[in-house]
Formats: sequence, structure tokens, C-alpha cells
Amino acid sequence: MTLIEFPEQKDWPELLQRPTTNIEDIEATVVSIFNDVKQHGDTSILKYTSIFDGITLNDFKASIDEINTACLHVSNELKEAIAIAKYNIELFHEAQTTQRIELETVKGVLCWQEKRPIQKVGLYIPGGTAPLFSTIMMLAVPANIAGCKDIILCTPPDNKGRIDPAILYTAKLCGVTQIFKVGGIQAIAGMTFGTESIPQVYKIFGPGNQFVTVAKQLATKYGVAIDMPAGPSELLIAADDSADVQFIASDLLSQAEHGTDSQVILVSTSKKLLQAVSKEIDNQISELPRKEIARKAIGNSKLILMNSDNEAMELINEYGPEHLIICCNNEDFYLDNIQNAGSVFVGNYTPESAGDYASGTNHTLPTNGFSKAYSGVNLDSFMKSMTFQKITKEGLTNIGPAIELMAEAEGLQAHKNAVSIRLNELKS
Repeated sequence: MTLIEFPEQKDWPELLQRPTTNIEDIEATVVSIFNDVKQHGDTSILKYTSIFDGITLNDFKASIDEINTACLHVSNELKEAIAIAKYNIELFHEAQTTQRIELETVKGVLCWQEKRPIQKVGLYIPGGTAPLFSTIMMLAVPANIAGCKDIILCTPPDNKGRIDPAILYTAKLCGVTQIFKVGGIQAIAGMTFGTESIPQVYKIFGPGNQFVTVAKQLATKYGVAIDMPAGPSELLIAADDSADVQFIASDLLSQAEHGTDSQVILVSTSKKLLQAVSKEIDNQISELPRKEIARKAIGNSKLILMNSDNEAMELINEYGPEHLIICCNNEDFYLDNIQNAGSVFVGNYTPESAGDYASGTNHTLPTNGFSKAYSGVNLDSFMKSMTFQKITKEGLTNIGPAIELMAEAEGLQAHKNAVSIRLNELKS
């Protein structure tokens, strides 16, 4: 990892850049595939599955028999671990349920707000080198709690046309209604437009590579909502000499192994700590099965020495990390002042992996600085807030004259008339 000492604030934007490809470089590919899928449906899905996943399929919907057979190939130990995680995720997201809000703003004017589930949602689950069955729990569990009717899942098949058994088992356990062996841009396009096989959805959730991220953003142009722009994974750690060097190195590597375009950053006021962590990363990385991926990600990553906690905090808020770990004696300072982060992990014994799997919080989080404006996935992500109002004769008499005056001031005579006609009827 590159060590940067006391960077000047004017250099922070360049220092904190993510290792991502310019959107313009891949947007043309995404647009082309979207247009193809929109026009040719399943035929295009099959074509791009053959091109990108190296498998020619006749049918890309996972059958009930296929799902049930896959469940037999998941070990009891893993099933028990998934059950623990699912329980904690359910517990945390059920606690986010809110009640109807009702208020009489003035006498005779009753206003209330209720939440309704999004009826049709699409979940994208990356496959490839790391089949993320944990993400199914993070998305399908709150979707079910919210009451979503149709929960569609797309995930890429392997080169033999199969889906990882753990993905199929978890999807069945968590109430996914249909599963399709489709990945990448074509999966997002399929859920955006709908095909002969894939239902059109109202909102798409889930992480993915840069092509998937751009595809999700393009989906919004066709009236489909998305959870957030979620691209390659990232982690920032704020630590001082109270931190355990082995722990910190392991946390950095846990995110670095996600993909070659992942980024991890360690910020500290202690040069001694930064140097020790750098050496420990070299020790630990050689033992990892995904060490080549981790090494490339480490090449995108940085050790940053700051003058003070105040400067460190300012830099962290400027970066807006997806994951933030705080391992400092002065942890309250960081907790009180963090403004931009997807999810925060506090203390030496709170690894980021806990949030990825089983603590209960959601791991689908904004990346690339979008934590400055976006929240991570939560129960409300699968719901819409709807407002209602009912006005009595007395209520309209109370607020009608104000409405008339404002409508006339804006030059909207029909708006005024809609009130005046009623008021005149009440007077007569």
C-alpha cells in the first residue's frame, strides 16, 4: 500500500479518487445491450449469456426440481449459519417498522401517512468468483417483511449453466418467487423491460461491477427505480496505536479480496501503526486463496498519515466510505462527527465481516462517495410512503380562503374555482 504523509487539502480530491473506469468508456456497451434486450427479449438474454458467461442455455429459469436438488447439496453447518444470520437480519429490519402517522392540522382537516410495499422488486446477485448468497438475505428478508408480492432474482450461471447451491437454497429460504440464470447488463435490462420469461419490476436492488452499476443507472431512464449506485466495494479504517495491527490488516484484506477494483484506505495519526499494518498485510496476504485479486486491490489502496483527528475526520467525510471502521481511543469524537458513511463499525472486535453476514445490519451500501447523499438498503427501501387527507365542511371553511388567495396569486384560476364553488355551496 502507498504511504502518503500529511497530504494538503488541495490534493485530497486526487488522493481520494476511486479506481473506477470512466462511465463514458462503458456506457455505449450498456446502451447497446439494453436496446437489444428491449427489442428481442429472451433471444437477446440467451445471446449475451452465451457471450459473457460461456454457456448456451435453452431455458434460463431455475426449476423447482433444480432448486430442491441444490438444497440437498448445502451442508447442515452452512444451513445453521445462514439461519443465524437470517434471524438477526429479520430482527433488525422488523424493528424498522413504523406505524401510521395521523394528524388534524386544523379543525376538520385530517392528514395521515401510511406505507405500502413496492409490489414488484428485482434482486441482482453477483456470482462468478464469489457467489454472494449473503446478499440474498440482505435484500429478500426486508422485501418479505415489507410485503413485496413479486421478488425476482437474477444471478449469472457458471460455465455449466448452474447456479451455486447456496444461492438457490438461500433464495428459497428467504421467499424469492422466481430465479433466473442471468447476469450482468442483460439481467438489469431484462428486469427493466420485462421479457417473455423475466417479469418487469418496479425497483432493482443489488451490487455488481461497474457495468452493472451503469446498467442500473440507465434503468432509471426507463422508469425503474434502483436502490442506489452501488459499485466496487470499499473500506476506510480510522485507527491509532490502540488498534490491533493484525485485526486492521485482516479487515483491509477482507475488502481487498472482493475484486481487483476494490479500494481500502487506512487513515491514522500514527506513522508507526501505518508501517506496522503495511508489513502485516504482506504477511497475511500470501495465505489467502484470492491473494492475486487482493494484491491488485491493494495496489489501488493507501495508507494516509494525518496531523490530527480533526484533519482525519474531515478527510473521511470528504471520501464518504461505504464501510468505516473506527479503532481509536478517541472513538466518541469520530462517532459524533462522522457525516458520510454507509455503515460504521466500532472497536477492535467489530470486524466489517460481521456486517457482511450476521450482525443484522444491511450490507447493501452506497459506494463511490454516494454515502454523502444515499442511505444503505433498509426496510423503507422496499416501501413507499403515501399521504392521505380528508376534509370536512368545517375544515374547508377554515383553510379555503387561504387556498383561494394563493391560487389566485399564482394565476391558477381553476385551482381557486375548485375551492370557491364548494365554499359558495356551503354558504348557500
